[in-house]
Amino acid sequence: MTQDMTPLLNVTNLSISFGGLRAVDDFDITVKKGQLYGLIGPNGAGKTTVFNLLTGVYRPDVGKIFLEDENITNMKTMDINKAGVGRTFQNIRLFKKLTVLDNVKVGLHNRFHYSTLEGIFRLPRYRSIEKIMNEEAYKLLKVFDLENEADYLAGNLPYGKQRKLEIARTLATNPKLLLLDEPAAGMNPNETKDLMKTIRFVRDEFDMTILLIEHDMKLVAGICEELTVLNFGKVLMSGETNAVLNDSRVITAYLGED
Repeated sequence: MTQDMTPLLNVTNLSISFGGLRAVDDFDITVKKGQLYGLIGPNGAGKTTVFNLLTGVYRPDVGKIFLEDENITNMKTMDINKAGVGRTFQNIRLFKKLTVLDNVKVGLHNRFHYSTLEGIFRLPRYRSIEKIMNEEAYKLLKVFDLENEADYLAGNLPYGKQRKLEIARTLATNPKLLLLDEPAAGMNPNETKDLMKTIRFVRDEFDMTILLIEHDMKLVAGICEELTVLNFGKVLMSGETNAVLNDSRVITAYLGED
């Protein structure tokens, strides 16, 4: 895949404090279209706080967030999602009492709409939209080898497949930028290897731009083209993956994690 050098995400001077403590301090990042970009750092470095700022969970004290030419800095989470930012979470957030298929259809409701009246009385427009949504959901489930479990309750899936389902549901919202928060957390080595293939496939098949937080250095080294390293809320360094991972400052930050 030929990478577009146009910035998709451009963040400048992003900062936020909690109780007088600077959790993220003067954070900058530029992620280009089609890029697989990693955000790494020791525990408590501020990585998930950055994701919360990018998705409107928190509002920054200062700084700007642009998705292409749109300033999304102080938008609500729902509006940021509609603008094109999709996210998964470190602790999987599925509707565990719904089926696998219905979880993906929840994401599709970001794109397909019908009125309450049409839904209650199952009017022709409702039936037409439901048919389209089922077809779209099955296409996504097939990408993640989940089509045979479409009627399973999401909470009954094995852990690794729950991770995949969460990514599938996020893709259903048709994002421009996919944020993955610790996607390999809790996975065994085989599941992690499979996840790496899945993330690469999603990037290539959907022409997706992906920013991920990850602790698994093998995964980061295997799929990310560039990295930004956070430490104590500040950017320690950014650059090409191999150069960053071999930098003594990064090694020291991780060795000092415990």
